[in-house]
Amino acid sequence: MHIEQNILDKVNEWLTPTFDEQTHDAIKLMMTSSPKDLEESFYKNLEFGTGGMRGVMGVGTNRINKYTLGKNTQGLSDYMIKSFPGEQLKVAIAYDCRHNSNTLAKVVADVFSANGIHVYLFSDMRPTPELSFALKYLNCHAGIVLTASHNPPEYNGYKVYWQDGGQLVPPQDGEIIEVIEALNYSEIKFEANENLIEYIDVAVDEAFAKSTVENASFNTPTAAKENLKIVYTSLHGTSIKAIPGVLAKAGYTDVNIVPEQEVPNGDFPTVKSPNPEEPEALSMATALANKIGGDIVIGTDPDSDRH
Repeated sequence: MHIEQNILDKVNEWLTPTFDEQTHDAIKLMMTSSPKDLEESFYKNLEFGTGGMRGVMGVGTNRINKYTLGKNTQGLSDYMIKSFPGEQLKVAIAYDCRHNSNTLAKVVADVFSANGIHVYLFSDMRPTPELSFALKYLNCHAGIVLTASHNPPEYNGYKVYWQDGGQLVPPQDGEIIEVIEALNYSEIKFEANENLIEYIDVAVDEAFAKSTVENASFNTPTAAKENLKIVYTSLHGTSIKAIPGVLAKAGYTDVNIVPEQEVPNGDFPTVKSPNPEEPEALSMATALANKIGGDIVIGTDPDSDRH
């Protein structure tokens, strides 16, 4: 199979000492056993867009890995340092149940900290809405979630949030893209300053739950809450970390969790697609609702920003 020169140039760059041995070995294996995969992995650069970046995990410029995410994070760090001169910069980082989300989140935290930015890193997976809350609650300048939303298991991604708690919007995303694209991989600072990485969990969880209940109660009578039979599924995702507790705090006592889908699992073994907008994904939940006479079915995608 003939491989174009521009692809070979990228491959050769990734075989330099800037990249680790594990990456070198994976590339060499593809060169001998799967040149088509090699071409797919390097024929273009994975694009950073308005919502961030998502793609298949693996080595190469067209894949999600420590180097493509490291380059994003280095560019975002440079942009923040320029945008907020003289301020002690702070970011919050969350991640979902997908394969490698926790290790990639730590890589992102390392790069931010290496650039002198204080990092609040969740100690375990958390839903994306809690990241938005934490960003504002902790007065951060930006936030990151490692997730690929409802994409298949081989995907992961990187969503960027700004000071207002919402995702990046034009023209800011374009300005950040320019900074990222101007970087060389050798410019990424991977050496963590662990003193700048602070793990967060219970205190933010409690504040998030309290704020949610206070701002979304709608003065529903207690009897109505107690009589509502809810069927809920996290579709193997992160919302299991928040929704049952929030519903309990809000006074909803009859919550029935789909047991086969309760445990977080990046393979999403019981669904073709973990997208609650597709009726098939909620088939187990609707079956349970029919069995027990449920009044409402609630389902969320892996990072819990879609229901």
